[in-house]
Parts: sequence; C-alpha cells; structure tokens
Amino acid sequence: MRLLFVCLGNICRSPMAEAVMRAKIAAIGLDQKITVDSAGTGNWHVGEPPHQGTQRELKKASIPYNQIRARQITTDDFQTFDLIIAMDRQNEQDLHRLAANMNNKANIRRFMTYLNDQPEPDVPDPYYTGRFDEVFDRIDRGTDRILETLIK
Repeated sequence: MRLLFVCLGNICRSPMAEAVMRAKIAAIGLDQKITVDSAGTGNWHVGEPPHQGTQRELKKASIPYNQIRARQITTDDFQTFDLIIAMDRQNEQDLHRLAANMNNKANIRRFMTYLNDQPEPDVPDPYYTGRFDEVFDRIDRGTDRILETLIK
C-alpha cells in the first residue's frame, strides 16, 4: 500500500501527516508494507524542510522528520500511489482536476472523512492560523483511523 498526503505547499499539514503516519506504521512493524509520502499542489516551497511550527509539534512527540522535504505533486503520483489524502476541500478539488485527464489509479479522499465525528470539513492550514498544536491533534487522531482502515 502506498499512501500520499497532500496539502497546498507541503510544509505544514501534509509533512506532519507523513511523519506521524510513518512513526505509527514503524511502531507496529508495517513499514515494509505501507509506504508514506507527502506533496503539495503548489511549488512555492519545493526542497524546503517542514515549517518550524510543524517541526516543533513533531519534536514534542519525538517523531522524526529530518528526511522530509517539500515537493510538488506529479502526474506519476496518480499512478504510483494507491491512496491520496487531501488535507482540505480545495486540495481535494485540485487533485480531482489534475487526475481528470489521466488514467488515475489512486483513490482520492479528504482527510476529514476519516474524522467524521468532527464538524469541520478541512484540516485548517496552520501556516495562516498558527495553530500547529490543534492541527497535530487532528492529524494524530485521523492517522489512527486511516491506519485502522488500512489494516482491515
């Protein structure tokens, strides 16, 4: 199983989700069966490490992130990944638009569909809100549910 998290610039939400999911997969010994990556729909931050706020939250949880660098989604990603998870509705719409003109193998879902007990449809972008702690909490809970779904 190959899993890709996608947000706008790939420095806040999606690399946080990538790092959290990788740690959870490694903790249960499935890192050889489930591959995780992240990307952005935009190219503003390509090559950059995660945002300082994302780094801070991952450090607090003792989750490694040093290997993560921002990248932009490519057409190959729609063939390579089995599941592409958008962090908000706009990312989801952008992904469907990009996938429309190709033979898309991937299942595209929005992250918050895994947290259907929450009223918000999106993972808010902490680049604008500054609430990296709230985003981490949401990603932590959501990745638990995603992992449960993958294991079934």
